[in-house]
Amino acid sequence: MPLLERKAGRILANGFPTGVEVCHAMVHGGPFPSTSNPMFTSVGAAAIDRFLRPVCYQDLPDALLPDAVKARNPLGVWRLVDGEMVAPAQAVDSIA
Repeated sequence: MPLLERKAGRILANGFPTGVEVCHAMVHGGPFPSTSNPMFTSVGAAAIDRFLRPVCYQDLPDALLPDAVKARNPLGVWRLVDGEMVAPAQAVDSIA
């Protein structure tokens, strides 16, 4: 996994990708000028600056995931679940 994390932006097991490409033409937004403002896009080349580490774990079993994103949350990390920050014990109940 560490080798794949350094080489790929999406790690996928038994699933299929979303189809979003990282390119200069891909942006989110409404009519001009919102699509020309790189501070407000979540996809495309401008989005790279928004994220610290562009790695996506999709459909991987818990055993292959880093501890910080496992469903059982062994590190006790606060999680964003359904748009709300939840304590580690609540996060386990919501994910399980």
